[in-house]
Amino acid sequence: MLILIKNGPDTPEGKRGLQLALDMCADICLLQNAVYFAQKERLEGVCGKVYVLEEDKRLRGLNADEMEKDILPLDYDGLVDIMDSADKVAGIF
Repeated sequence: MLILIKNGPDTPEGKRGLQLALDMCADICLLQNAVYFAQKERLEGVCGKVYVLEEDKRLRGLNADEMEKDILPLDYDGLVDIMDSADKVAGIF
């Protein structure tokens, strides 16, 4: 399962999306302000893969040394590919 999250860590919607991903051990794709979840120590306990949309990360001025190591970069074509290959897609929180 893939969970799409677009709201930041300080919003109820963002927290709900992350909790759903944690409960289901799902993969996560961080879009828009949700890229801030990729900062160090914000994704503890995630057992699935975590993707971050590179364009959104760049637009918000986040750089690699601020991010968790295991975050996988993604472009729009890659987003379409992982959504197509996932058995289920939920979002956007």
